[in-house]
Amino acid sequence: MSDKYVIDAYAWIEYFTATKAGTKVKTMLEQENNEIYTCAVTIAEIISKTTREKQDTEAVYDTLTTNSNIIDADNQLSKQAGILHAQTRKTKKDFGLADAYVLATARMINARILTGDPHFKGIKEAILITNH
Repeated sequence: MSDKYVIDAYAWIEYFTATKAGTKVKTMLEQENNEIYTCAVTIAEIISKTTREKQDTEAVYDTLTTNSNIIDADNQLSKQAGILHAQTRKTKKDFGLADAYVLATARMINARILTGDPHFKGIKEAILITNH
C-alpha cells in the first residue's frame, strides 16, 4: 500500500537547503511506496524564492517535476482553496492563499501534507517536520 504526501514550499526549501528537516523530506522522496505530489502554486512559491536568491531555478524546477506529481490549480481546486482560505483565516489570520491550495490539494487526493510551516499546526492532514 502506498502513502500519499503533498510537499509544501516550506518542506521543499528545507530539502533544497539540506537542513535536518530537509533530510526527512529526502527520506520520504526515496521511499518507493510513497506517492509524492506538489501543487502548481507551490512551484511558483519556490521558483520565486530561488530566483530572488540567485539559485539555479531550472535545476530546482527539474527536481520538483521529476520527484513529484504536479497538481494543477484548476477551477475546482481554486474554488476549494478559496473556501478553505476564508474558513481558516477565521482562526489563523495570516494563513496564506498558497497554504490553502496545499490543503485543498491534500484533501482532494486524500494525502498528508509534509511541512514545517506553523500555519499547518493543528491541521489533521499535516505532518510537521522540524530542524530539531
